[in-house]
Amino acid sequence: MKIINFSETNSILNQYVAEIRNVEVQNDRLRFRRNIQRIGEIMAYELSKSFAYSAKDVQTPLGIASVNTSDNKLVLSTILRAGLPFHQGFLSYFDDAENAFVSAYRKYKDTLKFDIHIEYIASPRIDGKTLIITDPMLATGGSMELSYQAMLTKGHPAEIHVVSVIASQQAVNHIANVFPQDITTIWCAAIDPEINDHSYIVPGLGDAGDLAYGEKE
Repeated sequence: MKIINFSETNSILNQYVAEIRNVEVQNDRLRFRRNIQRIGEIMAYELSKSFAYSAKDVQTPLGIASVNTSDNKLVLSTILRAGLPFHQGFLSYFDDAENAFVSAYRKYKDTLKFDIHIEYIASPRIDGKTLIITDPMLATGGSMELSYQAMLTKGHPAEIHVVSVIASQQAVNHIANVFPQDITTIWCAAIDPEINDHSYIVPGLGDAGDLAYGEKE
């Protein structure tokens, strides 16, 4: 299994990650959503380099040009609601992809203990396709695991890309253990060292859904 951590290299991506972490910049919800979307766009471009390509002829006004384009059939999946702006970043680049949406949320037993529930899935068939599952925050990996299990009711993909803005090392280890080793790649803009007692990533950025759309009751 490949694990790609973009924070280990220098690019403009780091600027957008710095801004979504910054408590002062976070006060601007529009900028927060746009930065998440920008990160998705950059990661989509980098991820596209892993696809299979072949030459296709394109008719121009003056002749025929041969262009290498992707052969992958994409299913772009996201976890509601925090994943929506991240998903949009990918969709801006993979505009012909099929889309899937999964609702996963924490149902708390008390202030620290919770179960993760899946209540909704809308997805095409994924057999033999490239499945890209996007979620901005990968804290424990539990939501990602259950979302993937829900997607398997729609078939079995040829390859899987798990994509996150910020992940904890614990979650990366968990995904590496529970996803198919031979067809999965994990992509992260940054990997943080730990999670706290509330299972939030430290240093992380807080609650991505609340920062993007406002606090929930």
